[in-house]
Amino acid sequence: MNEPFTVVVTGSADGFAQEIVAGAHRLRADEPAAAGGTDTGPDPYALLLASLGACTSMTIAIYARRKKWPLAQVTVRLRHRRVYSEDCAGCEGSPRRIDRIERAIELQGTLDAEQRAKLLEIAEKCPIHRTLTGTIDIASELVS
Repeated sequence: MNEPFTVVVTGSADGFAQEIVAGAHRLRADEPAAAGGTDTGPDPYALLLASLGACTSMTIAIYARRKKWPLAQVTVRLRHRRVYSEDCAGCEGSPRRIDRIERAIELQGTLDAEQRAKLLEIAEKCPIHRTLTGTIDIASELVS
């Protein structure tokens, strides 16, 4: 198992723009101008969707390569919405809103119906999908 990887995010208190350092890679995050940001990078939800999309595509591709299936390209389109949960078992009071990620996966290549169905099943097993649908414990502490 790999050692834990640290991502460092730094931003000024007077705006939304953030500098992200992940190993040798530098990225920016921000909010759109309409939300008070300067739109110098994707917003945090777009980064979350990008992570899920990248992991989904990589997981599908590695499985197809191992099976020597004729997969040429994977395209994943994602959207995040907040929706009302109509069938929320155990919800108290008024209808609750839940986060919903809609993921549309396009597979290019001469795959048969059975291979396509299996690759959709494999998409559900990507590590980021499992993290997002599992139990997450986030431990926060103040440091000086």
